[in-house]
Amino acid sequence: MTKPLKVDIWSDIACPWCYIGKRKFEEGVRRYAAAGGERDVEVEYHSFELAPDTPVDFEGSEVDFLVGHKGMPREQVTGMLDRVGQIAASVGLAYDFDHIRHTKTLKAHEALHLAKARGRQIELKERLLAAYFEQGRHVGHVDELADLAAEVGLDRAEVVQALESGQFREAVAADIAQARAYGISGVPFFVLDSRYGVSGAQEPDVFASALAQAAADGEGQGDDQDDPGQREQDEASA
Repeated sequence: MTKPLKVDIWSDIACPWCYIGKRKFEEGVRRYAAAGGERDVEVEYHSFELAPDTPVDFEGSEVDFLVGHKGMPREQVTGMLDRVGQIAASVGLAYDFDHIRHTKTLKAHEALHLAKARGRQIELKERLLAAYFEQGRHVGHVDELADLAAEVGLDRAEVVQALESGQFREAVAADIAQARAYGISGVPFFVLDSRYGVSGAQEPDVFASALAQAAADGEGQGDDQDDPGQREQDEASA
C-alpha cells in the first residue's frame, strides 16, 4: 500500500486567510487526485496564535481590533476587510466581520488537540472556523467550545474537563515552538511530506503542483525535516 502524503498545516482560528487557504487547499487536493495523484493526502492541523495578547473578551468590533493591533487607519481596515470578504465569497465562504467576536484562541487550539486525539480534528477545525467567521460565535469561552465540539461528535463533558484543566496547553505550546523552529512567522503554512513549505492562501493549482512534486520525490523520507521553510514553493504573504 502506498504511504499517504502527510500535510501539516499551521493556522489560527482567527485568521481569515486560514479559512480561505483551507478551501483553496482542499480544491488543490481534489485537482491533484483528478490528475492521477496516487498517494492519499493526510492532513494534520497545528496551533498558531497570531495575536496571543488578545483578551478572551475583547470589547469592540473586528475593525476596532485591527485598528488598535495593527495601527492602521479605520478606513484602510474597512477596505481591507471588504476585499478579504470578497475573496472569501469567491471560495464559497460568507464572512460576517460585523459580528465576529474577537478573542484569544488558545482554548480553541486546546480543543483541536483533544479532537485530534479522538479522530475529529478535521471536523472541529471546520466547525470552529465557520462559527468564528460566519456565525459570530465566541470561540474563546469553554462552554461555547464544548457546544461546538459536541456538534462534531465529541463528548461535551470531556471537552469541558480538558479545557478547564489545561490538559492540552503544552501541546499547543509545542506546535508553536515547532513553527518557530521551522521559521514560520505567518499562517496558513503548509508543510508537505516534512519536506516542502507552502506559505499563504495560494491558488488551488499551486497546491496541486506542490502535492504532485512532493509525491513524486518520495514517500516521506524527510530529508529536510528540520527546516521545510527553506524549500518553500512560494513566499506569498500570509
